[in-house]
Amino acid sequence: MSAAEQFEIDGRSVRVSNVDKVYYPERGFTKGDVVRYVLAVGGGLLRGLRDRPTTLQRFPDGVTGESFFQKRVPKYLPEWIPTARITFPSGRYADEMAPDSVAALVWAANLGTLTFHPWPVRRADTEHPDELRIDLDPQPGTDFADAVRAAHAMREVLAEYELTAWPKTSGGRGLHLYVPVRPEWAFTDVRRAVIALARELAARMPDRVTTAWWKEERGERIFVDYNQMARDRTIAAAYSPRPTARGTVSAPLTWAEVDDAHPDDFDIATMPERYARLGDVHADMPEHAFDLRPALELADRQAREHGAGDLPYPPDHPKMPGEPLRVQPSRARDREQ
Repeated sequence: MSAAEQFEIDGRSVRVSNVDKVYYPERGFTKGDVVRYVLAVGGGLLRGLRDRPTTLQRFPDGVTGESFFQKRVPKYLPEWIPTARITFPSGRYADEMAPDSVAALVWAANLGTLTFHPWPVRRADTEHPDELRIDLDPQPGTDFADAVRAAHAMREVLAEYELTAWPKTSGGRGLHLYVPVRPEWAFTDVRRAVIALARELAARMPDRVTTAWWKEERGERIFVDYNQMARDRTIAAAYSPRPTARGTVSAPLTWAEVDDAHPDDFDIATMPERYARLGDVHADMPEHAFDLRPALELADRQAREHGAGDLPYPPDHPKMPGEPLRVQPSRARDREQ
């Protein structure tokens, strides 16, 4: 029988089964290693998850096995773990866990959770995001260094509209920028602000950055995935382990570190030492909440001067007012012929 271990955290006792089960075969990291990693960076991981509805990306048999996203909390959720009710674009709803302790994160890790995917809202108000998230996604022919160039340029764009971002690696090839905002605007407004900022960046770097939703139009450029701000879209939390062979994690960075960083620098083995030495380099982010009106005014100006309207939503999202035809351009041309 595989070993189990009892962890005492935050005044709670959490049992973790099968601690010797290998989750990352290439590195030999076990389920127990993942749990100990969560404990080592628990404060930082909880900072990005606290009171947020959180989808669990579970890998019960490790990164080489089957995985799934758990949005609805299981019936056996302990009573001491809070939940938040969120509404999907379809109008249906679900109760997701909204962690308020490191013990809750260890409980989720025992289920095989590697990556935590928090909504950009708090449980007290699930209709108004308090984070604007920018996903800089390298396309084929580009790499992390290209995402870094785009991130610096986006930082300048944000500053012009009175916004400040905190950068982190995705744990893969890209970069994420988080902007804390006042929870006064709906998902559609925050998404519209991201589109406006992305268009401004693409106008300054047309050969390096794109907002094209359709892959056939992106080319060898960094795609600003504006739909990560659509309702029910989430981004891996800071410090979350990722399902990569190396066991990389999504690593918060300072702007001074961005140029010299590489996603492979940060994994389950190396991040605990960094965290012990530096702490959570994004610890001050919750102290800020920026005004989104300058970015929304940019969106209004783009619409007036350039006729720049909405962009396509993800394919499983209901059709939205003002959304352009959700058809791949090459297929649309074929229909016209």
